[in-house]
Amino acid sequence: MKKILILFCFSILNSVAFAQKSGSIAGNLTANQEPIEFATITLSKLPDSTKIVYFTSSDSLGHFSFENINLGNYLMKVSLIGYKTAIQNIDLSEQNSPYILKDLRLSTDDKLLNEVVVTSQKKLIEKTTEGFIVNANANITQLGGTATDLLKNTPTVSVDAEGAITLRGKTPLILINGRNSNLTNTDQIPASSIESIEIINSASAKYDANAESGIINIKLKKNTQNGTNGAIAIGGGFGSRERANSALLINHKTDKWNIGLGYDNRFAGRTKRITSNRTNFNLPDKYYINQDRNDERVERLQNLKLNLDFAPNEKNAFAFEAIGNLEGQDNDELLNSIIQKQNNSFNTGNNRHSWEYKRSKVAEFALNYNHKYDNPQKSLSASITSSIENGKENTDISTQNIDENANNIGAIFWQRTHNYENGVISNAKLDYTLPISEKGILETGYKGIFRSIKTDFEMADKLENSYVINPASSNIFNFNEQVHAVYALYHSYFGTAEQPKVKYEFGLRAEQVNNNGETQNNSTHFTNNYLKLFPTANISYFINADEFWKLSYGKRINRPGLGQLNPFVDITDALNPHSGNPNLKPEIIHAVEISYNKEWDKVSLSSNVFYRHANNTIRNFFIAQNDGSVLNLPNNIGTADSYGLENIFTAKPTDFYDLNASISLFQQKLNGSNVSSDAIQSSFNWYGKLINNFALSKGGKLQVIANYNSAATTPQGRLIALYNVDLGFQQKLGKGNTRLGLVVVDVFNTLKSGSKNFTNEFTSSRSQKADTRAVMLTLAYTFKAAFKEKLLDNKFSKEF
Repeated sequence: MKKILILFCFSILNSVAFAQKSGSIAGNLTANQEPIEFATITLSKLPDSTKIVYFTSSDSLGHFSFENINLGNYLMKVSLIGYKTAIQNIDLSEQNSPYILKDLRLSTDDKLLNEVVVTSQKKLIEKTTEGFIVNANANITQLGGTATDLLKNTPTVSVDAEGAITLRGKTPLILINGRNSNLTNTDQIPASSIESIEIINSASAKYDANAESGIINIKLKKNTQNGTNGAIAIGGGFGSRERANSALLINHKTDKWNIGLGYDNRFAGRTKRITSNRTNFNLPDKYYINQDRNDERVERLQNLKLNLDFAPNEKNAFAFEAIGNLEGQDNDELLNSIIQKQNNSFNTGNNRHSWEYKRSKVAEFALNYNHKYDNPQKSLSASITSSIENGKENTDISTQNIDENANNIGAIFWQRTHNYENGVISNAKLDYTLPISEKGILETGYKGIFRSIKTDFEMADKLENSYVINPASSNIFNFNEQVHAVYALYHSYFGTAEQPKVKYEFGLRAEQVNNNGETQNNSTHFTNNYLKLFPTANISYFINADEFWKLSYGKRINRPGLGQLNPFVDITDALNPHSGNPNLKPEIIHAVEISYNKEWDKVSLSSNVFYRHANNTIRNFFIAQNDGSVLNLPNNIGTADSYGLENIFTAKPTDFYDLNASISLFQQKLNGSNVSSDAIQSSFNWYGKLINNFALSKGGKLQVIANYNSAATTPQGRLIALYNVDLGFQQKLGKGNTRLGLVVVDVFNTLKSGSKNFTNEFTSSRSQKADTRAVMLTLAYTFKAAFKEKLLDNKFSKEF
């Protein structure tokens, strides 16, 4: 680690000493002598005109800018609904930087309907050669939501009612601004702070190998407008409980300095009802178990973000970022359980009341450095980040036994638990890119990930008038992990630099992993040290600049996280406890993908056929216990195979309407015969999204999004299908610096979750419904007209 820091500092000093000028691009967009806002401007680095390397949008004065970009040849595209796409080649050199485009005029579409005044809308999807980018501000159905809410309405991403996120049926790697973070709980990130969400389906060797189904990179907003700018927003709404939030953003930028401060809070109440039943075939006295649970929760979320940028010259840039997150939950839960014998006669019953108080704090710091050379194909970047988490969860539990007539019998049995967690995740990263031949570029780099986590779990039973700690259920668990990775990635092409016919890249990543975990009483101890190689390959064949095929291969790993390794047993529901498994092994995945991409004038299509094979695949497994309970425990269940087709289709059939439709279809087979003879499942799964955007009037837009997730396979059963519709409307007021937003989420109140399990020892079913339908209203105002109105979107959440 010390060597890494020395190398990082040496690189910075060396680069500053030899600093030279680089380039910037700026301009103004107009139409009919009026400024154009919310136009999408993209830059593609020639000769690869298909890969977007920079993108931005115009502000309310029509202004846009790209700063501190590599010198070279670019293809710039300007697009906006109701206007023809403008394309321009830009040769950016030291002599013509900054490159100024004054009064770049857009032409209206000849087919524009006379009756409709087109409202500017930012493009939702930007296609890249690695996947695509979703512009968060283009999603107005999640006003005031969190990153989880945005992901629910992101093409090809599946989010279940519990907030579990999957790509093609598996968990992706989630990064914040490209770094590993303790903010992996996406409910901790407000949607209003998100600039874009990048989906990387076929990650190269440059990225972490721990990305079994792809990568979701959440990019946080940073304003780069000159001068002082700011915005404030307030809002409120209701479902079955009230909800409220507010946000503030202020920014000041000079030639060399940029400082920004943002604050966001969110408060809400939530209700949930869960019903479940189970039949235990081998326990005649505990044959039928029926449970009914009601939750009432109050949630609080506050976020504070500081960014400080310094560019001593146009070749060197330093960026410091600090994020503070406070989250609180108060949960009042009542669980009624009835146990019957095989002949349907009453056995036992109880009412179990839990008061849960949860608080967590996250502090995250990042220092980044970038250096640019005269040769635009050469670059150097380095970063050091640290994410610190402190979490506390205290629960008071009372259990009252009841008879068959629901009358209380006996005394109340009191229990108390606490679960404390302190964790630190740090990253050290260095990337260097250089040309090694006329057509070849080599990317190399190092990344170190350092995790240290301590969890303290304690359970106590009340005996007479004092609580006595239960040593069999109390312990401290320490987990430490280091991942040292180096990679090399070679790019080249056949054909001309202006229009290559074939592009290819081959990469190799080596990761050395050292981790260990142990409990304080030595009941659990493990050590894993291993070196693994992860090759990747991507070959693209271009029919023309707007049409290409791509073949990809990658080897990946799924390392179990702390939650899956932690051996502590949660007994909030004594009949359905859950625990981690310290004996888990990493899952190894081989993935192959063939994709086709085509862009027409107003239509685009991306189609992908994929296959994935996994060994030691990790899945939750339910194990029947002699006391009638069923333990939920993650296990290496054997192998998993999935293959399928994924399509993303965008179109603008009329001048006031555009759509994005995505669908993922895949066959999945799970073979867990190494764990249980009945743990073999095979099924067809699919999920789809339809995003509709309407420009209804001047300054107004409507968005309707429909989601459907089919029933999904588990090792022992199925998850039920999920479906919902969200609606959002937004209207500019006055000169456009004020906006009013109205949202109705889960319009038809259909979003619920559930599961069914079938084993040789038991069958069970579970159904869960929260108050997901809600109506919310927000009002936002910006000062300084040139400010990009970033706080005018994404203000409310349907369920925190």
